[in-house]
Amino acid sequence: MFKIALHILLFSVMSTVSFSQELNCSVEILSQKLQRTEAQVFKTLEQSIYEFMNNRRWTDDIYKIEERIECSLFINITEELGSGIYRATASIQSSRPIFNSSYNSVLLNYSDRDWVFQYTEYLPLEYQETGYLSNLTSMLAYYAYLIIAMDYDTYSLNGGAPYYLKAQNVVNNVPSNLSSEIAPGWKPFDSNRNRYWVVENALNPKFLPEREAFYLYHLKGMDIMYDDVKAGRQSIMTCLRKVASVAEDSPNGMLVKLFFDAKSDELISIFKAAAPSEKAAAVQLLYKSDPGRSSDYAKIMK
Repeated sequence: MFKIALHILLFSVMSTVSFSQELNCSVEILSQKLQRTEAQVFKTLEQSIYEFMNNRRWTDDIYKIEERIECSLFINITEELGSGIYRATASIQSSRPIFNSSYNSVLLNYSDRDWVFQYTEYLPLEYQETGYLSNLTSMLAYYAYLIIAMDYDTYSLNGGAPYYLKAQNVVNNVPSNLSSEIAPGWKPFDSNRNRYWVVENALNPKFLPEREAFYLYHLKGMDIMYDDVKAGRQSIMTCLRKVASVAEDSPNGMLVKLFFDAKSDELISIFKAAAPSEKAAAVQLLYKSDPGRSSDYAKIMK
């Protein structure tokens, strides 16, 4: 009887743990450009990052397995700067399921070219919220919070704010005396489009209309398209007007870039099926807000 009770208790604990994590993050590391380092080192690192992202609790909320946020991290290691010190680029993606469909809408599709980190095989990846232990775990934690913040922003107005603040805390914990060669991407003067500016924009009041648009786009646009395509598309058009207004005031804003990096292909699909007048209005807004993809948006009119 004791064994049965113990088994039930252990199962209950394990079930709670397995249902508590927020992320379902796939991880892939490519290291073909390196000659000196054995490939097995990066397989070990790949597994360590997978466990770091998926086995850690990032919020106080409880998630069921099917509710975990789908995301991916692809790291392309391009150079070994020293013994166990690497330069890489990282592609970070996340998506969210759309109500009453099997479709997942991309929320984040970002390429971070400022990855420099140190790694020794088999050493655990340590992180603490109140300080800086390594560039690698700080970058991983930053993107975990960013993914969660953006996901929460699609379900409630400004719902991601606590996690943008946590991501900003990661930025602030990076020691100011670390050079941009050792820890790039954290300082405002490193670039006008980096990790610092993403959270600065997200928490800056002048970008709140875009975060509102992000919320309406998903909850009042994509999520109702199964039942009412026309109403969903109209809501998305309203969102484009809000984003266009922000883009006019802050054409180099990181939130504007993140929005269109994630949504450009989806927007083309949505408006290709619209009425001619709605197509023309959408294309005009898209040309204005995201001119670098004008040739792509021209496909809407065909």
